[in-house]
Amino acid sequence: MKIALLDSGIGLLAAAAAVRRLRPDADLVLSSDPASVPWGPRTPQDVTERSLAVAEAAAAHRPDALIAACNTMSVHALPALRARFEPGLPVIGTVPAIKPAAASGGPVAIWATPATTGSPYQRGLIREFAGAVAVTEVPCPGLADAVEHANEAAIDAAIAAAAERTPDDVRVVVLGCTHYELVAERIRAAVQKPGLPPLVLHGSAGAVAAQALRRIGALPAPEAPMGAALTVLLGGREESLPAPALAYEEGQLLQTLSTAR
Repeated sequence: MKIALLDSGIGLLAAAAAVRRLRPDADLVLSSDPASVPWGPRTPQDVTERSLAVAEAAAAHRPDALIAACNTMSVHALPALRARFEPGLPVIGTVPAIKPAAASGGPVAIWATPATTGSPYQRGLIREFAGAVAVTEVPCPGLADAVEHANEAAIDAAIAAAAERTPDDVRVVVLGCTHYELVAERIRAAVQKPGLPPLVLHGSAGAVAAQALRRIGALPAPEAPMGAALTVLLGGREESLPAPALAYEEGQLLQTLSTAR
């Protein structure tokens, strides 16, 4: 079994780690284009072209499924990716976890990039799934880029600024960018108010990993023996995991399992 994950940069680590936890025996291909990060300010056409390029690089390794492990990619490029690769190669998109978050009753905050915040795509998901639940869209300028480069000071500053824009009564936060899942506990600590119930965070990595397995007819087998291969493609070239990836638990997990082969 081989599953490929696509992203602009290291935001794909969360979904890749989730796949590896469900199926330690699955070969993984991580295809990204970190030289072009961030994708948020780029035009939809540019994002689509870059998405197709990282997907073509991954598809050359003959995976069983492609995961678009990036919200921006899923918003702008998913139709083009599916037109290019399906039905022969399943393509799984990443959707902000607004539906399960709203099911809690709220109030809910959606942390996302400035380009996604207020977008017709996100507003449509809110209308479809949130109903009467109070939802606040919180733009997080600079956070994805800070996470991409493991810039600790910039991460702290971006999280603090977004926390200031998050209403005090919010009990649930949707992590609407895959990069944010890599700093989830730091986000929790910044938003959690003393004396209130624990904040609930909703990411997409676990659901995306499970959907990828369903699409290829595979069952979770977390007890499967380790020994799967990890291939890292940066701009189409086979490389090692970039240094910033190893600043995060998910990157360390992938590196450990890869070197343990």
